[in-house]
Amino acid sequence: MESIAIAASQLNWNGGQRITLKAGDTATCTVLRPDQLYGIFIYNSAQNDNNAVVNVVWSNSQPPCQITVPGTTANAGLASMGFVSGSDTQTISVSLPSNGGIAQVDLWLGSVSMPTNTSGLNNQPLQANGDPVPFNKYTRYYAVPPSKWMNLTIASTITQFISCQFRQDKATVFVVNETSNGLLKGQITKMGPTASESGAVMISTSQIQSITENLQGDGSQWVWMDADSQQNSQNATIALQSL
Repeated sequence: MESIAIAASQLNWNGGQRITLKAGDTATCTVLRPDQLYGIFIYNSAQNDNNAVVNVVWSNSQPPCQITVPGTTANAGLASMGFVSGSDTQTISVSLPSNGGIAQVDLWLGSVSMPTNTSGLNNQPLQANGDPVPFNKYTRYYAVPPSKWMNLTIASTITQFISCQFRQDKATVFVVNETSNGLLKGQITKMGPTASESGAVMISTSQIQSITENLQGDGSQWVWMDADSQQNSQNATIALQSL
């Protein structure tokens, strides 16, 4: 695991909180934990159709990773996601180039422990009662299932609803009602050897309006985060049921 050098002018992002970057801005988090997988959720919020290219630095010995966030009008786009492990680095920096013009992105960190500063997000427990609850944009649910079988159901009447599940050193991207095109090119980026390992970041899809998964609790925390647009999330729900 390594840590990268940071400049004094960079924004403190140690809470993983939802922030807005404009051209020339850099946000840095220096508190990534070993054996934990993190997702960087990035939305293009410039409200125009110009793509934003975000640079992510996670290593002094590797070149910055570029993530393209498609532009849309009316702030209606999907999230691009970058995954990195705290076993590979304790520090990441996310920046928009100074020549980015009118580019602007909203971003936050997701994991079983992040963000610790949930300002700008709807952060609440997911009760294991089987009741569907709204799964809106900027929503984070968490649960600590007991040592027994549980059933997770994510449903959406909108084509290709996208969300992400975290469990310590693993993440699963759920795609409900998948289209024939699937995820956008570059929508998911894996950085570093650990996040790139087989099984670290998985994609689970369904061609119907719901997706279900049986999971077995062990007293550790699970987290679910919306990674879709505002309009795609309006009718989406998530439910956790004890079996």
